[in-house]
Amino acid sequence: MTPSVSSLKNLDLSLLAQRLGKLCRKLDIDITTAESCTGGGIACAITSTPGSSAYFTTGYVTYANAAKTRLVGVPEATLQAHGAVSEAVVKAMVAGACQDSGAQLGVAASGVAGPDGGTDDKPVGTVWLAWGDASFQEAECFYFPGDRQAVREQAVREALAGLVARLDTWAAGSARK
Repeated sequence: MTPSVSSLKNLDLSLLAQRLGKLCRKLDIDITTAESCTGGGIACAITSTPGSSAYFTTGYVTYANAAKTRLVGVPEATLQAHGAVSEAVVKAMVAGACQDSGAQLGVAASGVAGPDGGTDDKPVGTVWLAWGDASFQEAECFYFPGDRQAVREQAVREALAGLVARLDTWAAGSARK
């Protein structure tokens, strides 16, 4: 039985990263990250596992909007229309990261970690995550309570749990999309 994302979130980050690595090796999958508010924290968690270079070759930290456009191909019009913290932007980030890196699966994160930068529509703690590849992406918006560090840590955990859940489904023989 495939575990739920909520049960995976209770695992220690290193255990999540180890499980991710085992699944990537089993399925012969390369993964990538495109990160904004997490500042490379997802990639750091993944690469804390020895042997991660076998399945993780590229990560993008696209903190500035110009970097999102230049490195992972987020259209400027998408950023202007929706803002960096949006479903459209994280989907474009993960698609562009997978296309550029050649990875079969990626995760993207963009949010408001605080303590400043929040608005009524996107308060501090709002984080959009997307998982997918160059042709298919799915995204979800989260609100993570706490200070800047807590928001970032929760986003990293959710990102890893989402990757593991998707790969668990693939390993169980379900379609990849």
